[in-house]
Amino acid sequence: MVKVWQTAVRMLARLVTAILALTLLLGWYAATTIFLFSLRDETRPADAAIVLGAAVWGERPSPVFRERINHAIQLYHEGTVPTLIFTGGVGNQDKRAEAEVGRDYAIARGVDPADILLENTSTSTYENLRNAQEVARQNGLETFLIVSTPNHMRRALALADDLHMEAYSSPTRSIRWISNVTRTYSFVREVVAFSVYLLNLG
Repeated sequence: MVKVWQTAVRMLARLVTAILALTLLLGWYAATTIFLFSLRDETRPADAAIVLGAAVWGERPSPVFRERINHAIQLYHEGTVPTLIFTGGVGNQDKRAEAEVGRDYAIARGVDPADILLENTSTSTYENLRNAQEVARQNGLETFLIVSTPNHMRRALALADDLHMEAYSSPTRSIRWISNVTRTYSFVREVVAFSVYLLNLG
């Protein structure tokens, strides 16, 4: 009985070690992929820029969301895209949808309201893109620049590919993080999210 118990313990230890090793390998791969992809910028003329939602503070976009919007506004004013699609529903403890706050911010900075489309029900990156795709389809738009933070782009473009969207990465480079802790937390969270995405592929 003792030998059986010892054998079981050894097998369990090996299994746990294998799981930990695979987890570390997956995390390393996700982190490396996210970092390398964050350096890419595929900005080119497209039918619309899809601005992925982020937190809002009352009637104002959070600093991270604000810089996404600013980047999209720049693309619009430069003529790279004629239409902006703002995404994002009402988050926890928020009173207004992220998309609506983004729209108002853009209009106040010279974007024609007629050139703005909204999807204001999504609560995840996948829903941002899926719902925006439907809005775009209804308006005859077929090519897109995805606007978000650099570390978010790998997963966002992977999801866009899953949805068979012709989409390109256009990350903002002007992110204002509250602190290095916030920046590190954002990166780690994205590594976890992308790792989960990779596991779901199976």
